[in-house]
Amino acid sequence: MVLNDSAWMLLFLLLPIAAFFYASVGHGGASSYLMLLALFQVDPLQIRPTALLLNMFVSGFAFLSYRKTCRFQHRLFWPLVLFSVPAAFIGGSLVVDADLYRKILGVLLLFPIARFLNLFPENKEFKTDRKFWMAPLIGLLIGFVSGLIGIGGGILLSPVLLLTGWASMRETAAMSALFIFLNSASGFLGAGAFHPAITTELWLLMPGTVAAGMLGAWYGAFRFNLKTLKYLLTSVLLFASVKLLLT
Repeated sequence: MVLNDSAWMLLFLLLPIAAFFYASVGHGGASSYLMLLALFQVDPLQIRPTALLLNMFVSGFAFLSYRKTCRFQHRLFWPLVLFSVPAAFIGGSLVVDADLYRKILGVLLLFPIARFLNLFPENKEFKTDRKFWMAPLIGLLIGFVSGLIGIGGGILLSPVLLLTGWASMRETAAMSALFIFLNSASGFLGAGAFHPAITTELWLLMPGTVAAGMLGAWYGAFRFNLKTLKYLLTSVLLFASVKLLLT
């Protein structure tokens, strides 16, 4: 894959913007990276490992920022992640048809849209002791789908944590960020074992994207009012979801 100058500049600008917004809410941004790389017709075999690697860096910094703002729920987190990581490796090792890939991604983009529209409001009555046996199963399903599509799973995990009342908003951000990091690492290893190496062009897009993610994570955890940005990002994701589902 060889990007022309205009495509290169657009990706150089859009990837960091996506990283900033996603990191500010404790996510890694893989769904937007996938959308942008797919829209610019990057080789599908290159898209997943590239998105997963970016996800690892951005979500890692998001976790370090949000971890300082809340109590981390180890009892809830580890059953989720211990089942999700091997499932992400298996999902990452599978090859998905390009058309199906776009359709699945279009559907998955509806999850962060729902979240940013506050359809999953914060539940202040936490229920970590109720139906806790479901955590490993949820982790298994999210991990497999995440590895298959090439995301870290945060856009799926966050609504679950908020809808069940298992975690507050900041706890959800911290757990989602670490969950994304570990699943992305597992999915990247699975994808890297069976798919071509990332090209030099794509490597050169990473430093600016990661730096923007670091900045977004810091602003989201300590400074930023996200209300306006959430609705702006919702509009972008809705447009991308419709485009991917219809094309």
